[in-house]
Order: sequence, then structure tokens, then C-alpha cells
Amino acid sequence: MMSGTKEPLPSATVTAAAGAVRALLRLEEGNEAALVERVAGVALGLAESFSGQMLVRRIVEEALPGSVAWQALGAVPVVAILSGGENAIDRDGRGWVRTREAVTVRYRAGLAEGWDSLPPEIAHGVAIMGAHLFDNRDAAAVPPAAVAALWRPYRRMRLDRPRRP
Repeated sequence: MMSGTKEPLPSATVTAAAGAVRALLRLEEGNEAALVERVAGVALGLAESFSGQMLVRRIVEEALPGSVAWQALGAVPVVAILSGGENAIDRDGRGWVRTREAVTVRYRAGLAEGWDSLPPEIAHGVAIMGAHLFDNRDAAAVPPAAVAALWRPYRRMRLDRPRRP
């Protein structure tokens, strides 16, 4: 669970996702553009929530209390820790920080640089979910099972607190 602030998804990523949703729905450019953009953003957010990781790289700031023990950062996968105490990134992309004083750690996390570098399964699942949200905006329909099947290989789940080996 992350307690901090992260940059919003880049608008270029949301626009590219909206293009994929529009293509799947066979909508012409500009046709209900605002709604398609909104459902694409929601679908990207759902993909991040389901997978338990940030999909598109962006900056995160997280306040940590001082401790002699290593503390895990909330967002994964961490690409770079930009500031805040002694730090390390393990092979699973988990960021770790150790500092005697309370500090705000600034780091960059995310699976891909942008929409074009997302794994195709995630991108296609986002398009399907966006199309589903667009088509079923007036009803509480169950999301397509194909979306979970596409995203499941990228899902990160923990049953306990992360521990540094």
C-alpha cells in the first residue's frame, strides 16, 4: 500500500489508450472524444489496480519515518531512487530505503516508458476494458473475463509485508 503522491498518468498515454479504445469500438475520430478519453483513463487505472504495479513510469514522492531498518517503497517496479537516504532496488523492482531521520523519498517507478512500450496483453486489456465501460455506461455489467486473463500474468500480490533478504 502506497502512502504518498504520484504523478498522474501522462496525457499522451491516456490519448493513445483512447485511440485503442476508439479503434476497438470502430468510432470515428472526434466522435464522443471526451467520453472515450475518460473511459480510457479509468481502464488504465483499473489495470494498475488489478496488477498491483504502476504501468507507465512516473515520479512518486513518499514520506518515510526514520528507521535503522530497511523500509520498502510502496510503488513497484522502481526504476530509480532519486533522493532519500541509503537506498537499493532488488531484482523484483522493489525499492528499499534506510535512513535515521524522517525523509521524503523521490523515485521513478513504472513498468513501461509509455503506451507503445506496454506489454501487448496489458494494452489490449485496457482497450477491451475501455470499450466495455463505453458500451455499458448505463448499466452495471460484469467486466469481460478476457481482461483478467490478459492482465493476470502481470499481477503482483503480497500476503505479508515485504522483507529485505
